[in-house]
Amino acid sequence: MTIIGIDASRALRALRTGTERYAWEIIRRLAEHFVPPDFRLRLYTDRPPAPEQRAATPGAEWVVLPLPRLWTHMALAPELLRRPPDLFFEPAHVLPLTRPRASLVTVHDVGYEHFPEAHTPFQRWYLRLTTKWHVRGARLILADSRATRDDLVELYGADPARVRVVYPGVDLHIFRPVRDPRRLEAVRAHYAGGARYVLYVGTLQPRKNVVRLVRAFARLAAEEPDAVLVLAGRPGWHTAPLDQAVRALGLERRVRRPGYVPESDLPALLSGAELFAFPSLFEGFGFPVLEAQACGTPVLTSTTSSLPEVAGGAAWLVDPHDEEAIAAGLATLWRDQRLRRELAERGLANARRFTWERTVRGVRSALLELLVDRSHPP
Repeated sequence: MTIIGIDASRALRALRTGTERYAWEIIRRLAEHFVPPDFRLRLYTDRPPAPEQRAATPGAEWVVLPLPRLWTHMALAPELLRRPPDLFFEPAHVLPLTRPRASLVTVHDVGYEHFPEAHTPFQRWYLRLTTKWHVRGARLILADSRATRDDLVELYGADPARVRVVYPGVDLHIFRPVRDPRRLEAVRAHYAGGARYVLYVGTLQPRKNVVRLVRAFARLAAEEPDAVLVLAGRPGWHTAPLDQAVRALGLERRVRRPGYVPESDLPALLSGAELFAFPSLFEGFGFPVLEAQACGTPVLTSTTSSLPEVAGGAAWLVDPHDEEAIAAGLATLWRDQRLRRELAERGLANARRFTWERTVRGVRSALLELLVDRSHPP
């Protein structure tokens, strides 16, 4: 029996963002369909899984290691020494210090190198240290995009032969166009006060470029009195400039911040938007872009990092540093129904390229490659 150990701690988070969703989707699909009969998953976590999470991972062994702080190195690392798995996969966090030789890790992005001002000094130090460790310690590395792979090679000296590009996916059973007018009216009333709206979804933090989006929206709002901007997502760090911009521009009633939106509401919220605006400064992948496209919503996003790669020629691209370009894009898409319809159709086709089944096949292929090659040190 070959044991595949996976850090599942992030996958059990109640409010999942991109990396947590990535970890959970891979784990449950590996457990359900993609693990050969003579393999077994051993899932390490810092809290007991819920009954439905156990049910979604048939045949998996859950190892609960309760520890409130420094869990990876103080709880997981000793467990890997006591009972080492044959293969180890770190999908969403830090590779433990005592990792098996046959280790696989996903590096989602190195945005802190491109926009250091969007991170605290401690975050930059920690992320650089862990990325160096991943490049040194993992036998194989998964990158969410070609942009991230190129960064690992150019900035961290990663061996290109050890880096595999495996795109994350979008669940097309969940993220799909919502046509029910009553459902659309309900989310519009709840999140936008019944108005037509531009939607952003993501953590509210400097790297997401939300302040510049608000300033660009102010130009649209001055000419379109029925336009509302919905900023959906949890506050991150350094949100004071966002608060100040909204107040200074007099947009308190036009910019709505509902916080984290539950997944049960998100497809309808996306489907009901006139357009989805995501002018992020840097993304290793950009889940929200695909989720919006999968819901048939036209997308405005950035020319930088992985975003053109993910958007697939099916979005309006702008320089995220150019406030005028963002404002012009918002105005063009808001007013041009034909263009919105064209981008929506192209976006639906693009989103179908990114399935979790394809992602899991890529992860499985890397794990099997590790099994063949595990006798060699990284």
